[in-house]
Amino acid sequence: MDGYASLVTACALFVGTHFLMSHPARAKLVSAMGPSGFQGFYSLVSLALFGWMIWALRKAPSGESLWAATDGIWIAASALSLLAAVLFAGSFVGNPVLADANSSAAKALAERTPSGMFRVTRHPMMWGFALWALSHILVAPRTENFIFLGSFVFLALVGAAAQDRKKSEQLGDAWQSWQSQTSYWPRLSQLSGVGIRIWLGAILFWLAASWAHSPIAGVVAGIYRWL
Repeated sequence: MDGYASLVTACALFVGTHFLMSHPARAKLVSAMGPSGFQGFYSLVSLALFGWMIWALRKAPSGESLWAATDGIWIAASALSLLAAVLFAGSFVGNPVLADANSSAAKALAERTPSGMFRVTRHPMMWGFALWALSHILVAPRTENFIFLGSFVFLALVGAAAQDRKKSEQLGDAWQSWQSQTSYWPRLSQLSGVGIRIWLGAILFWLAASWAHSPIAGVVAGIYRWL
């Protein structure tokens, strides 16, 4: 693993600082820097470490693929990435996690009856990131991608569970009620109730992102592989 040392270190620090700044150290940092200062510091650290991750990924040796990326694998990965786009798009509509926990808005959103994407999962953004990463692992199952993309899967899914605990402490009964009516795991049978605007927005984003793979990464992705 010597050739991957920089990548492993960068990924571990990226994940570790996210957990540290989101949970045990957050209150002290906000108290010392103020909300705006903390957000700036959080963003700066995250961007710097993400930049290191990208650099280390490019410098890491390209391992052998563990399986062949057949048409069937590409179809599964494309479907996963589309689902990720739908989850991500729906995460911005009525999400109590995105509201300031100290504001009345977060509590009011958590007291609502879950609808739209939140009938699928209460963590659509986290699942969107995780499924996006998994879809890319499927078509490029090499060591460097398991490290790089696996970091996002771990951060998203373990972070979602940690978020449940934090929001329960912050919002009390409102979050407990929201949690009891929603699901950590995606309930795909509820996707039909997400709403046409979210589906259309997600499909357009997915088509654009899939097209961008070719000029940016040199890989033809999504439906463009068969056009």
